[in-house]
Amino acid sequence: MADTAPVVDDATTSADATGAMDATAGASASGDIVDAAIASPDHTTLVAAVQAAGLVDTLKGAGPFTVFAPSNAAFEKLPAGTVDGLLAPAAKSDLTSVLTYHVVSGNVDAATLTQQIEAGGGNATLTTVQGGTLTARADGGTVTLTDAKGGVSTVTAADLRGSNGVIHVVDSVLMP
Repeated sequence: MADTAPVVDDATTSADATGAMDATAGASASGDIVDAAIASPDHTTLVAAVQAAGLVDTLKGAGPFTVFAPSNAAFEKLPAGTVDGLLAPAAKSDLTSVLTYHVVSGNVDAATLTQQIEAGGGNATLTTVQGGTLTARADGGTVTLTDAKGGVSTVTAADLRGSNGVIHVVDSVLMP
């Protein structure tokens, strides 16, 4: 059985994850998970997307939620025009699908995710609120998520706690 080291430690926290969400692993955010995203200057695109999709009230709900929150830099990796296209009113259902693909019901903190990966022999399958799955893997203290399209995102900051869940910052947008 593998060691149960933290999934992400301070040494792996990315410079991309600034502001309120660039905290020591396990830190508590002020307010709920939406408030934490709003307070982070590196998550303005995510906040705009959540607002455009009409998901603010849902994500301010009781939860608990686990959110894999893409940074602005993660959104910038998408092909040109993708973000603007998703933010268009006509694409609201597509945007909602992408955003809810980043949310898992429950409180899946780093320790829990590490246990799930170990119990799964090196992989953990997470079912998203959107209904799809993400595959989590750990390698040397770094957790990656593989989406339905085969894209891989790295968790750059973990266990940022809000009153209704936990946030893990990721460096790529996950696609259902």
